[in-house]
Parts: sequence; structure tokens; C-alpha cells
Amino acid sequence: MLESIPRIDLQQYREGSQSERSALVKTLGEGFRDFGFLIVEKHGLDPSLIQQTYDTFKRFFQLDREVKQRYDCVPGGQRGYTPFGKEQAKDAAVPDLKEFWHIGQELSENHPYREDYPDNVWPEEIAGLKHAALDLFRAYEDCAATILEALADYFQLPRDTFSSMMVDGDSILRVIHYPPLAENAPAGAVRAAAHEDINLITLLTQSEGQGLEILSNDGKWIPVYALDGDIIVDSGDMLKRVTNGIIPATTHRVVNPPDSENVARYSMPFFVHPYAACDLTVLDRFTGQEPARWPPITARAFLKQRLAEIGLL
Repeated sequence: MLESIPRIDLQQYREGSQSERSALVKTLGEGFRDFGFLIVEKHGLDPSLIQQTYDTFKRFFQLDREVKQRYDCVPGGQRGYTPFGKEQAKDAAVPDLKEFWHIGQELSENHPYREDYPDNVWPEEIAGLKHAALDLFRAYEDCAATILEALADYFQLPRDTFSSMMVDGDSILRVIHYPPLAENAPAGAVRAAAHEDINLITLLTQSEGQGLEILSNDGKWIPVYALDGDIIVDSGDMLKRVTNGIIPATTHRVVNPPDSENVARYSMPFFVHPYAACDLTVLDRFTGQEPARWPPITARAFLKQRLAEIGLL
């Protein structure tokens, strides 16, 4: 199965011939339907910007706990710092072994969505962090929009069907620090317990450290490795919902390292969320042979339900 997870060259969609674009759209669509995971190369994100963002946040996570705690100041952990051991996967018995930081949209004062999102929080101790994080946020948005446009092409829908949902949406750049495992870690605790993502799609640059696994259709955990510079993309519950389950939200986790490799791990997933009032009603395109499996709901209402389930609200 691992070899079957599709690898796509996003530049072929942006600049390729019609035949190259058609082949990519087919591979991308089938990959989402069969696995809910893709590996993407030539995605347009600057490697030096990715490394700069990692480096600045490493400096933040090395600060004293009392300093970091000052930035745990936004309800639900929607922005700023979430301390170690606070987030817990849905149905998990113990919290995950991680701490993280959230960056969201920066909108103008007169933007119609301005009051929908909390303000970003920026640590005054780390110079350059805000600039690097926001540049990476925008680059991730551009990449995600292209992927969602290609997915709409696959289903022969208007090209902006999915990408329009994320315009000025409640997307989140999460920078995660998984410290080396402590001897007194709770029994059964892992770096990230088995879960499905809440959002439309998630984009993950190459993590600094291994551990990502996905659950196959036959119930086996399969490690996922990306080459230097790749992005791993997976589909979330919101995309599953609007496609009536045609696209799955694949269960995945981050396992603990073996004793011989007990070092810190860092990762930077970008969670692509719709704007708050976006209607997540199942699209008509996906109700021809089966009625809608879920009732209408807005993106904000769905997000609040899930944040409560994982202990952040």
C-alpha cells in the first residue's frame, strides 16, 4: 500500500500541457478517494522559508515554561501557545505528548470576517518569527488552493467549488514541538494519538523527525516517509462531509520514537479551514446514488463541536 500512495508534481497542473494536467488530476483525485493522502513535490514553497520558520520556533520552544505560558491566552487554543499535554485526541484516554503554536489569518480592520477570528499572538522574545510565519502561511494557502482546484476538476465541478471555501478562511499554521520522551510519561501516551483532521485538507512540510503513520483499509498502521522538500497532504472531516464520504478522512497518528532515537521532533502542518459561515451541506454532485449522510452545518459550528471533543473548548 505504501508504494501506492500517489506522488504528484504540482507544477504539472500549474504549467504543464493539457495531457499532463489531466493525468495529474486523475492521480490526485484517485489518491484522495483511495487513501485520503498524497505526496506532493514542486509545490512552490521556499525551502529556506520553511527552515527559517522552524529555526525561529525552535528558539521559542526552548524558552522557560513560565515565559511560554504567557502566550496561552486565547480560548480554545485558536491562536498562540498550547502547553504540553493539553490537547487530547477524540476518544483518547490521555493527552498527546506535544506543545504547539497556532497562527491564523491576518485581516484588515474593515474585513467582513474580521470579528470571526481572534487576533494572532506574537512572542516578543523571538525576532523575525512573525514575518517568517505569515510568509509561510500565504505560501501554504496558494498551494492548498491549487490542490483544491485540481480536485474540483477531477469531479468535473466548477474549479472554485472547494477553493472558494478557504478564501480568507479560518486556516491554521500549527508549529509542533514533540520533546524527547520523559521516563514518567503517562502509560499509553503517544506524540499524537490516532485521529482524523477536522478541516478540508492538511498540508505538512517534511517534519524534522519521523513517526507519522496512517491506518490502511485492512487495519494496518503504515509509516509514511516524505523525501526532502515534499509535502504530505491529507483530507479531513469537512471535505469528507461535503463529498458525502466519497473522500475519506484517513486515521493517522505520530508514534513514539524507539529509545535509540529519543530526540525532539518538530512539524508544521497547515490546516485548511473554510470561513466561519461556510455551508458544509453535502454537495448535490455527491447525492446521486446515496442521500446526504449528514445534516447541514456551518464550518464554525462544526469546528466548535470538534474542539470540544479534543479538549480545547
